[in-house]
Amino acid sequence: MSKRHTITAALPYTNGPIHIGHLAGVYVPADIYARYLRIKGEEVLFICGSDEHGVAISMKAKKDGITPKEVIDKYHNIIDKAFSDFGISFDYYGRTSSKVHHEAAQEFFKTIHEKDGFETQTTDQFYDAKEDQFLADRYVVGTCPKCSNPEAYGDQCESCGSSLNANDLIDPKSAISGETPSLKTTKHWYLPLDRYETFLRSWILEGHQNDWKPNVLGQVKSWLDDGLKPRAVTRDLSWGIPVPVDGGENKVLYVWFDAPIGYISATKEWAAKEGKDWAPYWKDENTELVHFIGKDNIVFHCIIFPAVLKAMGSYILPKNVPANEFLNLEGQKLSTSKNWAVWLHEYLEDFPNKQDVMRYVLTANAPETKDNDFTWHDFQTRNNSELVAIFGNFINRVMVLIKKYYESVVPEPNEYSPVDTETLKTLAATPLKIGKLIGQYKFRAACQEMMQLARLGNKYLADEEPWKLIKTNPERVATIMHTALQIAAGLAILSEPFLPHTAQKLREMLKLDKAVCWDSLKDGISVKSKHTLGEPDLLFEKIEDEEIAAQLEKLTA
Repeated sequence: MSKRHTITAALPYTNGPIHIGHLAGVYVPADIYARYLRIKGEEVLFICGSDEHGVAISMKAKKDGITPKEVIDKYHNIIDKAFSDFGISFDYYGRTSSKVHHEAAQEFFKTIHEKDGFETQTTDQFYDAKEDQFLADRYVVGTCPKCSNPEAYGDQCESCGSSLNANDLIDPKSAISGETPSLKTTKHWYLPLDRYETFLRSWILEGHQNDWKPNVLGQVKSWLDDGLKPRAVTRDLSWGIPVPVDGGENKVLYVWFDAPIGYISATKEWAAKEGKDWAPYWKDENTELVHFIGKDNIVFHCIIFPAVLKAMGSYILPKNVPANEFLNLEGQKLSTSKNWAVWLHEYLEDFPNKQDVMRYVLTANAPETKDNDFTWHDFQTRNNSELVAIFGNFINRVMVLIKKYYESVVPEPNEYSPVDTETLKTLAATPLKIGKLIGQYKFRAACQEMMQLARLGNKYLADEEPWKLIKTNPERVATIMHTALQIAAGLAILSEPFLPHTAQKLREMLKLDKAVCWDSLKDGISVKSKHTLGEPDLLFEKIEDEEIAAQLEKLTA
């Protein structure tokens, strides 16, 4: 019996497009995981959506002289289309501006409020007199007290990853006007995280010390060791979800309270569309929930959102939160404000039909345990030296030789040599290796195993040299080509989580039916003799120096 899996990918802010840092950190690994589970016959719900209530939305709207609604509509459409064109296989992509989401977030707030699950505090908050408004944490910038980064935000330092309060900043300034803000009294609702400290310590540090990534455990432990404090879940803003209780006038729900609930509201929208019950995907203990996020979201998905779910009382908690580190670009930190980024929608325009090249490069160089660097020359090298010269070359040789020798009909094998037997044994073991690594969220290593199979195929053909034996020992050549084809079929199946567009094209070239699947590779032989193949076609194309030069020039323009 298959398991049920709810997989979430961090909701991107709709204040700008998606770039390769987002892809490497969250969306490519999440998609690999979801695709693999589907291939294995598991029940999967892969959920994401646009986060449309962040302070960054209001700041973008104010800067561009348009409304927040115009901002979110513009970037939601760009992001949604880019994900679809790139091949991220969400089952549903929602929006936190939707009516269903507003109702879901308000229901969470009211339920916890009725259980006396919040505390109210009257505090002094930064206020911009020039703009006549309170400043949410993201509206305050200053020097980080922990690492001295001069561009830290009032809720988080993106340089050292520390979570902050605006009052912690040294020399704070309003991000709107640049003025030094004053302090003004205001009342807000707080989630008393200290009430959940024992539960969180037991659940994560004791229950998941062996299966959660060290970087995730390290951040959680740091927070817990510092001692959890109540955290505000409301803000003095005009853009967001109204606080649905008395006294909440002119206040909205804090985006980090509202946004993760977007996974649940998107599930509700998907279920209504499909005519299904949404609840088992979030309330059944037999469902495995996994959050894919970047390292800057660890505290929200491992401490704040679980505390909210615990306060609700009927929701499951994540089995894992496999957060990645950051991806840099050409040796520098990605910066959307400085346009130091590779935007997904622009990449798809510049490199049509090369979605899998970027997927492969980002997976092969994934920032799973440390920050990694993307360079355009490495992108070119991995395409030309690995995808073209190894994977594509092997497939092309197999297809061309079988067409030349057997008119594209798979030959009957004869007696297997020890090298044939060992090759098929390695092929049969590869699905288990890849599956185990994917199950451990080690996507880079899993992708390397897939590519290692292509290397094996190339070496096998190079060592056995069927082109030298076709006239003197045709019986041996038939066995060689039958064996080589099994590797090609294996690559068509095993590459699907990593290179879905390539896998589909290869399946069509090999004319594989649905019976040839992940589990059918375990015997080594998945394609029978007398099976007719399609026409050979190149899977990958070389990327020329001029194309790379154009991308480097675009960065510095």
